[in-house]
Amino acid sequence: MADSDIETAVARALEDSPDRNFTETVDLAINLRDLDLNEPSNRVDESVVLPGGTGQDTRIVVIAEGETGVRAEEAADDVLSESDVADLDDDEAKDMADETDFFIAEEAMMQDIARHLGTILGPRGKMPDPLSPDDDVVETVNRLKSTVQIRSGDRRTFHTLVGAEDMNAEDIADNIDVILRRLHADLEKGPQNIDGVFVKTTMGPSVEVV
Repeated sequence: MADSDIETAVARALEDSPDRNFTETVDLAINLRDLDLNEPSNRVDESVVLPGGTGQDTRIVVIAEGETGVRAEEAADDVLSESDVADLDDDEAKDMADETDFFIAEEAMMQDIARHLGTILGPRGKMPDPLSPDDDVVETVNRLKSTVQIRSGDRRTFHTLVGAEDMNAEDIADNIDVILRRLHADLEKGPQNIDGVFVKTTMGPSVEVV
């Protein structure tokens, strides 16, 4: 359960958000300090499963064949075979990459996928999560539907999705708490490497969390 201060900050951000004719996302802005982000090993690059979910539709494409491909159709937005991947031209591949949040692929296909799509998916940080023969593809898809990527790149300030304005403050606060705990564990100096954390809706004002 998240600290009450986090939940209070989220509740204020939701209250201060102006009325819109669409459902706004809730985003977290994280400011880092005392890190040389020109050094790739110091950069944040994590997948985090949000316990309260993202509040958004997450598009997932599975690249698989046989029984795994058939099962994937139960949960994924699209399922591609190895030949489907090979037949994509660059424009089709770029459109698919831009429209898809996560890719999953059978381990045996990863080398061919890298050859056909590596130059498109790699720079976007969307190379597929490999699926081993023992993995449950439906379970993997469902997990990724509640997953966000947190990436700093070489920037001291970066943003990540933590929910939607129609979610309750407690669930969003729990999502923020999980992200902060991950950062505290992964950063070289833990909380000391965080200069400030702010939560806001898409169009609303920022509220300081930490």
